[in-house]
Amino acid sequence: MSTHDEHGHSHSHDLSADADRRWLSVALALIGGFMAVEVVIGVIAQSLALISDAAHMLTDAASIVLALIAIRLAARPARGHYTYGLKRAEILSAQANGLSLVLLAGWLGYESVRRLLDPPEVHGWLVVVTALTGVAVNIAAAWAISKANRTSLNVEGAFQHILNDLYAFVATAIAGLIMVFTGFDRADGIATLVVVALMLKAGLGLLRDSGRVLLEAAPAGLQPEAIGDQLVGVPGVVEVHDLHVWAITSGQPALSAHVLVDPGRDCHAVRGQLENLLHQHQISHTTLQVDHARGDLLTVGRQPDAQHCADAHGRVHTKAV
Repeated sequence: MSTHDEHGHSHSHDLSADADRRWLSVALALIGGFMAVEVVIGVIAQSLALISDAAHMLTDAASIVLALIAIRLAARPARGHYTYGLKRAEILSAQANGLSLVLLAGWLGYESVRRLLDPPEVHGWLVVVTALTGVAVNIAAAWAISKANRTSLNVEGAFQHILNDLYAFVATAIAGLIMVFTGFDRADGIATLVVVALMLKAGLGLLRDSGRVLLEAAPAGLQPEAIGDQLVGVPGVVEVHDLHVWAITSGQPALSAHVLVDPGRDCHAVRGQLENLLHQHQISHTTLQVDHARGDLLTVGRQPDAQHCADAHGRVHTKAV
């Protein structure tokens, strides 16, 4: 007997998506308004730290716009060739945010080293006042985005942009105070290098996490080998193979597997037990093909090539019968 069951739940994220859009829009308004002011002041003060902060705020604004677009695309229902809908638009957005952080860090790192070698005269008080204002604006923007769903890599990407900008303003304010009271103009370039290091850390982290989703790796915290061993431990299960664990998008793990059960067992009942076990791992998107095992698969000491599928993907989980 063979049964194929797609056990999934209708995930309605409309309320969460609407809330995310509201909070992201608030952050976008704060960032966009202050960025325009900072560009003007940065040019007047001749501060690379301020100009770099403004450039970073531009990427902040772009990251929020990208996140808003991705949320709207992800909300579209599945149709046509896109059987999961466009949920992974959020992952692409997170990857774009991570890449923009890394590229911007590279440019700012080059400029900061150049200014360390030949520091221009910087108007310290303008830097301090603007940076402290930027701290307040970024705290407000970070608070707004923190109210959104940060388990989404898309939202987390925008949040990391804002958080790094906050760090940048704190470093710039400190550099400005040093320049005011000591005349040490190289503090401006040093502050930028500190921010560059933070940007690289955040950007590479986003690229790593979004890359895992795009490469269909098992979500963090889920161990396919351990899950397979648990599944084959369910009474009546003889073998589990073609086991795949991946994430459709952030917070939506999925699993598929081919399960062989003892001929005397009810396939439907066993499948129900397996699904209950998977729910304990917070996996609700499951596709389980459950079949009765052939006689040669029930023989103790059977040959290694005696399996239901000629070319099973990954490890074959079995137990002695």
